Amino acid sequence: MTREELREKILTVLIEDFEFENPGLDDNLRDDHGFDSIDAIELLGKIEIMLGFSLSRQEKEKAMGIRTINDILDYIEQIQSSHQS
Repeated sequence: MTREELREKILTVLIEDFEFENPGLDDNLRDDHGFDSIDAIELLGKIEIMLGFSLSRQEKEKAMGIRTINDILDYIEQIQSSHQS
């Protein structure tokens, strides 16, 4: 998936499933949208479905540094490239 395709899918998930209103790519998910650790776990599950494979424990731990939608996109691109090698 291209970054643009990923962006559209992530924004759709955040708006439809997490009820974000007008999310900005650099908004702080926690501070600006009330995103918590339970939401993060749910989002990781949705990312696994989107990618079509399960994330390793190490890959999930790397997600702990995510703060913005751009961070999510960078994270997914990194995961995709490591699985294509």
